[in-house]
Amino acid sequence: MSQITIPNTEFYAWKNYRCAYEHYTPETQDSTPLLLIHPIGVGLSRRFWHRFCQAWYQGGHDNPIYNPDLLGCGESEMPHIAYTPADWAAQLQHFLETVIQKPVTLVVQGALLPVALELVRLQTQPNHIQKLVLASPPAIALMTQPTGVRQQKLTWNLLDSPLGTAFYFYARRPQFLSSFSTRQLFASSDRVDSEWLDLLVKGAANPASRYAVFSFLAGFWRQNYRDEIAAIAQPTLVVVGDRASSISQAGKQDTPDRRLADYLKCLPQGKGVKIAGRNVLPYESTPEFVATLAAFEP
Repeated sequence: MSQITIPNTEFYAWKNYRCAYEHYTPETQDSTPLLLIHPIGVGLSRRFWHRFCQAWYQGGHDNPIYNPDLLGCGESEMPHIAYTPADWAAQLQHFLETVIQKPVTLVVQGALLPVALELVRLQTQPNHIQKLVLASPPAIALMTQPTGVRQQKLTWNLLDSPLGTAFYFYARRPQFLSSFSTRQLFASSDRVDSEWLDLLVKGAANPASRYAVFSFLAGFWRQNYRDEIAAIAQPTLVVVGDRASSISQAGKQDTPDRRLADYLKCLPQGKGVKIAGRNVLPYESTPEFVATLAAFEP
């Protein structure tokens, strides 16, 4: 199949920050746009979604896709601040209102689910987000057991130091990235390929990208979101890998079936699907994820 051309990077301003995004525009644009939220981690940015975007259009789907870089990632500005899910949600709300300006299906990867929940909460017009897709969401325990504010600040201060900087330079080495991906993210080590490692190494080249990673590691996203999950009125698809795992101790007793059941118990209009893979399904299990999303987003 032919390769889909990656769109040129476009920019918009939010709070005087320069924020980057890609806009895929198929010839027919009658379908609901997809708004993608990439994960946070060493070297991660909107490039995480490139493999998915290729497969989506090669599968004959015609939804426009908006693929933004969150502040602190990719080609967006990287201010030296502690980022919270509320910050990133406010950025995306501005993007939704000023750039997209039409209802979307929101697709969020992994532990950036709190950003999607905050974004849903910010909606002044509920139909701006028509559906949600939760790809590889964390164990429900991680989404409902908050980390104390004091602990979050202590961890941030420890990371935002020469010691944390040294750790970041160590963590962005290809050997570490390969080992971590094999141990924690992918079901099959064969999928930890050169394309994946190149994505991470290039994304981590700018040392200022560490602030977003440190914010994630500090646990600012670890709140009790049970009520926010239960308040989602939109149809919501939960996609879990059949070998899904949890890095945190709080989710160690979790199983893929239990994870699905826990989310479906909370979501008013939830649907759950289990596919092959582990914790980065749009990248590791792209064809299966595309097919699952296409069935939900006809």
